[in-house]
Amino acid sequence: MSKPAFDDIFMELAVNLAKRSHCIKRHVGAVLTKETRIISIGYNGPPAGTHNCDEEFPETGCARDSKGSCSLAIHAEQNAILYAVKNNASVEGSTLYVTLSPCLACSRIIYSMGIKKVIYLKSYAEYKGIPSDEGVDFLNTFGVETEKYEGMIEGITEMI
Repeated sequence: MSKPAFDDIFMELAVNLAKRSHCIKRHVGAVLTKETRIISIGYNGPPAGTHNCDEEFPETGCARDSKGSCSLAIHAEQNAILYAVKNNASVEGSTLYVTLSPCLACSRIIYSMGIKKVIYLKSYAEYKGIPSDEGVDFLNTFGVETEKYEGMIEGITEMI
């Protein structure tokens, strides 16, 4: 039996973490790693102790902000970074695996925290219907390596 590559393991974990999301709009998962070790995980959803959108607002989801985005949601990559920092783990020099390429706001945080590489599964631009992945463009401009995941994930169900 051949051993899976770490990129495949971490992206598969990110896909499975996305299934934990309470968002009715989109499920996103993230895994933050250093070398071959996981330092933090996250998925998108409301802050702990607030509403679970799929339970409180099953038909419509949470209220939208002025740009049409969820008013409660913390993005998966933000949750992974916040959890790491809350637990005194350094994210500097780490790699982030995420099921949806980072939005511009998350990319600013990724850059500011010193994360060196982002590997993403799906395009945020395609999901939002915008011309380019602004977050990926930002990261590339400022020296953070980005890579669209092209590996093989086996044994997972379809992402929402």
